[in-house]
Amino acid sequence: MDLQLKNKVVLVTGGAKGIGAAITRMSAEEGAIAVAVDRDASACQQFHDDLRSQGLEASFITMDLASADNCNVIVEQTLASFGHIDALVNNAGINDKVGLEHGNPKEFVHSLERNLLHYYNMAHYCVPHLKRSRGSIVNISSKTALTGQGGTSGYVASKGAILGMTREWAAELLPYSIRVNAVIPAEVMTPLYQQWLETFPAPQEKLNSVVAKIPFEKRMTTPDEIAAMVVFLISLKASHITGQHLFVDGGYVHLDRALT
Repeated sequence: MDLQLKNKVVLVTGGAKGIGAAITRMSAEEGAIAVAVDRDASACQQFHDDLRSQGLEASFITMDLASADNCNVIVEQTLASFGHIDALVNNAGINDKVGLEHGNPKEFVHSLERNLLHYYNMAHYCVPHLKRSRGSIVNISSKTALTGQGGTSGYVASKGAILGMTREWAAELLPYSIRVNAVIPAEVMTPLYQQWLETFPAPQEKLNSVVAKIPFEKRMTTPDEIAAMVVFLISLKASHITGQHLFVDGGYVHLDRALT
């Protein structure tokens, strides 16, 4: 299927690792001009080299998203290089375990800065350019916004707010034909997820217990499966889809995990 993404500029935050890297790679495979934003310079360089070895190209901006000014700079740099922006994928974030009982108000605010505020800032600075291209926004949320997890209030508050903002932006941007959707992963094997597993005394045992609760095929979702949904949503093949929360989770959230 031709998704008609050739030469479309796709801006992906957290685009050099994990789910973001899969989105960057798949966008490039579809002929888009993928612009990956990541604060990890070494990851950017390694991913750049990896893509080139496969005959793919992407552009990289090494920048911390915590500052609103930095978000503006990212958008302006992208425009200076390519002249237009056709899609924004808000993906960067980290489950930083800022809880209620064992967190504190200052850490909670910092968690919102890491996981929520740059979604608004990036979208705010992109909107004038998305209006010209009649582009789209995809926000990556998390199943924790619906299921809870325990001990991670800042992250869950951010991911829940992202779902609310997705609907709000979809409504606000209707006059400009800008579509806004959210993709909700559950259990996805990424480097960060692997690091989390390593915090347990028996990582494989912990992984087995997680996988056993995933209804469809008892397996983790892959980053490419998330990326496939994102790339479809930013394409013209999804031209009448907006304001949606789309779950790519093997039935984790909506199917009874007691199913056999």
